[in-house]
Amino acid sequence: MNDKIFFRYRLYLTGLVTIAIWSLLIWNYYHGGVPSHHLLAQEDLPSFSNWWGGLSLPLLTWFLSYRIQRRIDNGKNRDSKQANIPSPVVYGFVGALLFGTVLSIFFTLGNKEVPFYMMIGLLALALFFPIYRAECFLGFVISMTFTFGGVLPIIIGSILTLLGVVLHLLIRPAIILVSTKTIHLVAAKK
Repeated sequence: MNDKIFFRYRLYLTGLVTIAIWSLLIWNYYHGGVPSHHLLAQEDLPSFSNWWGGLSLPLLTWFLSYRIQRRIDNGKNRDSKQANIPSPVVYGFVGALLFGTVLSIFFTLGNKEVPFYMMIGLLALALFFPIYRAECFLGFVISMTFTFGGVLPIIIGSILTLLGVVLHLLIRPAIILVSTKTIHLVAAKK
């Protein structure tokens, strides 16, 4: 993909996220004030104002879209005039967007059990899918911003990304290695 075309996409996406977060902040300001969110929803833990999202989300979007560009354009098709974003990138972004949205809806409705089981299920999915990629992280953070502000989704997403890396790149190969060795041993004894 051409660097200029993807740079334009990065500008559009960052601009869209910037407009969205600042519109939300301005709306909150004129409708009761900009809320703050406590870690783990406990009053005795520190809180983060949603104002931080006005700075952190555009910067995160710009950085992660750059990481996506570097990964999908690792020296190939730099002169191409086509603006094709690979479908796994789109699926990862949309999947994380939907996951974060459903998680936020259940949390907003007061259901604490479903988000817990969703997180456990996400960790199980990390064995099969690379949930640690930038598009998944970005989709997750953007989808949870309305409910949790701009900082808490970044913290939660960072922890999930780290767990996803460990599960997908370390635990999964170990499971595959042990299972293939076991299968070969069982097959050799027959």
